[in-house]
Amino acid sequence: MDWPFFDLRLTYRNVVVRAVTDADLPRLMAIHPADAEQNPAALRFEWLDSDSDRQRLFLQGVWANRGRWSPSSWCLDMVVEVDDEVVGVQSLEGDDFPLLGTVDSASWLSRSARGRGTATAMRTAILALAFGPLGAVAAVSSAEPANVASLAVSRRLGYVANGLSRINSPHGVVELEHLRLTRERWLAERQQVDVFGAEACLPWFGLT
Repeated sequence: MDWPFFDLRLTYRNVVVRAVTDADLPRLMAIHPADAEQNPAALRFEWLDSDSDRQRLFLQGVWANRGRWSPSSWCLDMVVEVDDEVVGVQSLEGDDFPLLGTVDSASWLSRSARGRGTATAMRTAILALAFGPLGAVAAVSSAEPANVASLAVSRRLGYVANGLSRINSPHGVVELEHLRLTRERWLAERQQVDVFGAEACLPWFGLT
């Protein structure tokens, strides 16, 4: 059986977004930045140093997302390339997507790739998949208030404030700022993104 996402490819300007393969993992772990925002509820392994534990969480996350995939709950991890150089990861996720039509996203970039508009470009690419072939009605995003860069990308792409929440984590209470982008707003300002290989993936998203 083929994993159809390996043939999924999004291209926006000089940025290519494609599914993470196992061959990408050593490079991604090598450039995974210390300030990448992790799931605040994830359990930490105290016998590992912070860099090793951060890489472990990323690696296990990729494998877990593949293993737990179902049309009702999924997370697609995609590698980001700029001029053929791997620079980060952009993820798209959905729960009860066929019913709710809402996607969430997460991402990180290597330090050397920042400040060039890549974060906006890779989010643009993944939103083109969500609002295009997947037919999403809304996209949401969340970040800690201190994560100014992530929040700025969301606002730049038309997301609007959608409230605050507090969650418990192994390190105490964490506050999150939420934003939301509607399909109508996206379509009014959409950019041209080339999407290849989406049709074969649609049943895996619960779509026919």
